[in-house]
Amino acid sequence: MKRREFLAALASFPFFPFLRPRHISLAGARFRIIRNGRSKRRYLLIHGNEESAREVILRHMQTHEGIAYVVESHTRNIPVESLQIDPNRMFSRTGAEASLKRLNANAAPAAIQHALGELDRHRDKLLHALTPPPAGLTIALHNNSAGYSVTDEVPISDQTSLREPANPHAFFLCTDPHDFDVLKTSPYNVVLQQHGPTVDDGSLSRQAAARGFRYVNLEVGLGHPERQHEMLSWLEWNL
Repeated sequence: MKRREFLAALASFPFFPFLRPRHISLAGARFRIIRNGRSKRRYLLIHGNEESAREVILRHMQTHEGIAYVVESHTRNIPVESLQIDPNRMFSRTGAEASLKRLNANAAPAAIQHALGELDRHRDKLLHALTPPPAGLTIALHNNSAGYSVTDEVPISDQTSLREPANPHAFFLCTDPHDFDVLKTSPYNVVLQQHGPTVDDGSLSRQAAARGFRYVNLEVGLGHPERQHEMLSWLEWNL
């Protein structure tokens, strides 16, 4: 057995936690890895400026098992080569290209293609880490502002349950119909996007739907960590 294979085998056992990586990166996005127990749940904070979600996920991992990936930057966009990209648009080449062109209007086509090549070479490693084991679940925490709410998702969703229409900034977005059936019994807004969106925007939710793994995006307005903690607790107890 090669040395790298031997170390990887050791790292799979709880007796050798010091061998497990503490960080994982893609382009300019570097994620701190937080492990607690051996749950099949994965958690993600991908936008560095969503500080309420950061507070919630760090608190949550103190008492719940799973693996969390928490971006270390505190800005929304991250660098890739000499350009900027929205990190939740880099999970497909199509979505990454659209984000790069939108955020770097004056970039030369060659620079765009070079950045896309860098993402293509390393994307699968991060996607593999964020994909839960069979029957597992990936939960992403996001904060939004006045420019975005569940009303933007309703037209492109397969099913919806709007229990709180007066609070559109707090909602669940899921990709599994069985999870939707449970979440719609909650007092919160929920949308299902298993087949609905036709545009590949490069988000993790689109990849989850395409690859068939369970994913829930928990959105709450920025500055409301207690509400996000409440909704995450409901999800943990019921899903």
